[in-house]
Amino acid sequence: MNYSASNHPDLDWSQIRETIKLLTVSVAQVEGSIKDGDESVNELASTFTLMVDDMQKIQEFLARVAPDEANSAALGYCESMQDKINQAIVAFQFYDRMQQCLQHVSNNLKGLSEIIDTPHRLYNPMEWHKFQESIRSRYTMESEKVMFDAIHQGKSIEEALQLFAQANRQGSPDEIELF
Repeated sequence: MNYSASNHPDLDWSQIRETIKLLTVSVAQVEGSIKDGDESVNELASTFTLMVDDMQKIQEFLARVAPDEANSAALGYCESMQDKINQAIVAFQFYDRMQQCLQHVSNNLKGLSEIIDTPHRLYNPMEWHKFQESIRSRYTMESEKVMFDAIHQGKSIEEALQLFAQANRQGSPDEIELF
């Protein structure tokens, strides 16, 4: 079917179809970014794993060599390097969290497109409520739920982000999700 476009509107033009197109572009951008990021992070993770293996082999070799001052210094550098690699791996947790967030955004935009594209759902408050509850139920951290609730209570983005940050500071360390 050939629909009217915003740059050449006719009687068939629809702001709903235009909204769906914009949402679809946003989904494509988010999913493209996730895919690109996954490839880069997977390469980094693989490289760090190889570095840890090599560092372990060096340590094993140094442990077999007669101990002296240079040997002890080299073992110290190996240990320091392993600590730094471990810190870097932990720092990658930010990416996992960001990827989960972007996946939620992508899923939410797809769901929103589906509601907007289905007239009996578009004008049905219960469908919107069900969709909102399904979004909220997918959040794994309390801070995300706090932000979601704040927006739905009419708070500004800035206020919701402040509440999100505050909930993150108050959250327990057990809430950190490892990848």
